[in-house]
Amino acid sequence: MRRLFPVTDQTVTTGSGGLPPRGPGEGGGAAEDREWSLGELADAYGYPEPGPGGPRPWLRANMVATLDGAAQHDGRSQPISTATDMRIFGTLRGLADVVVVGAETVRLEGYRPARARAEFAAPREAAGQGPAPAVAVVSAGLDLDFSLPLFTSPLVPTLILTGAAAAPDKVAAAEKAGARVVVAGDGMGVEPARAVQALAELGHTRLLTEGGPRLLGQFVAAGVLDELCLTVSPMLTVGDAQRITGGPSVAVPHRFALVSLLEEEGFLFGRYRRP
Repeated sequence: MRRLFPVTDQTVTTGSGGLPPRGPGEGGGAAEDREWSLGELADAYGYPEPGPGGPRPWLRANMVATLDGAAQHDGRSQPISTATDMRIFGTLRGLADVVVVGAETVRLEGYRPARARAEFAAPREAAGQGPAPAVAVVSAGLDLDFSLPLFTSPLVPTLILTGAAAAPDKVAAAEKAGARVVVAGDGMGVEPARAVQALAELGHTRLLTEGGPRLLGQFVAAGVLDELCLTVSPMLTVGDAQRITGGPSVAVPHRFALVSLLEEEGFLFGRYRRP
């Protein structure tokens, strides 16, 4: 892996492109293409430091898409991913307080509880985090299989974000399975801004969503997405696969700024933030 942006001493080739060679102590040399450690990835993807008023919720998304815009192949994201993409996936989870995911993605991707990783144990403890992030499932109808390990054997109790009008029997079934039900909407559905606020009130300010596309589209439309971590896969799939976001279009496109760009074997790993 090598860094393409921002340009630093490690991303500039000494004396290339007509530029003068750097002097002593000024760095230089070709960008080094090597496997990054998890610590280096964690530094590259760290959440913003808390401001004077303390930490505020920061919602980032992590998605992968092909050159022709497909967010999945045969209904799953794994075929368009790569080993390094999965290492970044694990790193982002290792940094997060909670992983927010839609119910349909839980069903399609066979979601399991997040696991504790020794590499992140010390920094998570220093940051006051638990051993692993909680998983928060966004579901209006609570049509979920509560016998799955996500509910029966998580290291941290699974959260379910739903509306105040959710069926009482479904709520009871979820709580009986060990999940914590959090109301984040007045009707059947979940209101994105209220979901972010509800999680923050539980102490979860480092938020990560892994989709699916419909949920991410709702976060974007509501203006609560702070950051997008996007892997561009050098693949073409054709077909009519879902994009990384779904739902009605916004009235005015939301502009994000490029923060960093990494590359490995043709895969591009970008970070974009809301200005």
